[in-house]
Amino acid sequence: MIKKSAKVVSIGSIQDLPERLGKIVFVDKTEVAVFKLLNGSIRAVENRCPHKGGVLSEGMVSGEFVFCPMHDWKICLEDGKVQDPDTGCVKTYQTRTVGEEVFLLID
Repeated sequence: MIKKSAKVVSIGSIQDLPERLGKIVFVDKTEVAVFKLLNGSIRAVENRCPHKGGVLSEGMVSGEFVFCPMHDWKICLEDGKVQDPDTGCVKTYQTRTVGEEVFLLID
């Protein structure tokens, strides 16, 4: 469900998103890491690991997870939760694809 107060921002063509690699998108002062997974789905999370601020857009992607490039923390791209034995969470953002255009919903 999309909140009425959500800001909808075009972040470009789905063709501009490489598979399993992160792309940084800036929305106002918000830095977001956007990923296109092998199954074609698009995921977006804040671009900082909760542990030491690692840049998640530079992390390795495996399935629905990104691994922080600093200390290898495993973070779920669907819900933002850090996987055991580590703890924490990153903010996730909804995405929508209309035709070839990808939109990010910022609330």
